Parts: sequence; structure tokens; C-alpha cells
Amino acid sequence: MADPRSDSDLLAAHVAGDPLAFEELVRRHRDRLWAVALRTTGDPEEAADALQDALISAFRRAHQFRGDSAVTTWLHRIVVNACLDRLRRRNVRSAQPLPDDVDALPGAVVADPVDHMGRREVQLVVTEALAELPEEQREAILLVDVEGWSVEEAARMLDCPEGTVKSRCHRGRAKLAKSLGYLRNLDSSDPVVPDAEGGDH
Repeated sequence: MADPRSDSDLLAAHVAGDPLAFEELVRRHRDRLWAVALRTTGDPEEAADALQDALISAFRRAHQFRGDSAVTTWLHRIVVNACLDRLRRRNVRSAQPLPDDVDALPGAVVADPVDHMGRREVQLVVTEALAELPEEQREAILLVDVEGWSVEEAARMLDCPEGTVKSRCHRGRAKLAKSLGYLRNLDSSDPVVPDAEGGDH
């Protein structure tokens, strides 16, 4: 029989010492969190490791949950941050930090489309640039531009108005375009992605 308790009740029960509450919370949301980790890393092994790191972190930090957002949003943030932490530590030569559609992000242009090593290096640079964004902008960019959620869906996940998500994406894209702009000059024959000033989602 499914546990009738809400996510927040389960988390509170875990903090209070219920040995099964966190396990139920993970069972309830593991598939979605796995999808987030896989989409963010683009690598099943990295995704599995990042998800494990995130769940351990959530288990230990449950007492820090303030209830100012949904538990799913809190878990999502922990998973995304765990993914970014792992990707930033990954060696450039073996890295493939973001999915192949990473060049949807501002400035992410590869000199040679068939230069796979160059592509991996660019992906790592983009990942590092994402990690340098303020958390709220990084979360919005990852949800909308990397994971492909709509602005409406991202707003629900982040528990904020749609206009706030658009604003965070706009500011984050502008910073990415500035920090990654040099990539545009690698080969003028490559297609250039839309500027940060382009239409928000």
C-alpha cells in the first residue's frame, strides 16, 4: 500500500527519526531525479554517481529544509548541484559534461562539427561557465535550456512566477554569452546561436 503521507510529511518524519520515511521519498521520486541527473550529465555513469551523491546529501541535510519550496524542488536543486560538482571535477580529455544539444546555449559553437574531442572540451567549458552563474540563474537555464522544460513547468518546479524564470534565463544567457563569446570566433562558417537578447522562452 502506498504511503499516504505528503513529501513534506515524509521529510519531517525522516528528520524525526523514522527509518523508512526517506526511503519512501526516494522511491516516490527516484525516476524523475534520475532523469534530471542523466539529462544534466549526458552520461549514465556520471548520472548514477551524481544521483547517489545527491541522495546522500539530501539524507544528511534534511533538517535544513525550510519548507519555502516544494520538496521535489529542493531535491531537484541538490541533484543538479551534485551533477555540476562532478562535471567540474572531470578530466577534460574524458569529459562529455552536457548533452549533444549543448550548443543551444549562448556562445557554445564548436569549430569543427566532427571534432569530437574539441566538442567535449567546449562542453566542459560550458559546464564550468554554468557552474559560475548565480544558483537561481543556473537552475533556470538548466531547466529551460538544458533539460527542455517549458517556462511554465520550470516556474512550478522553482515555485516562482513565470516572469521570474524568464528574467533569470535572460540574465543567465547574457552572462553565458559574454563568458563564452570567444567560442563564436573559432570558425565563422559555423552557425551562431541566438544572442542572449533573443526571445525568452
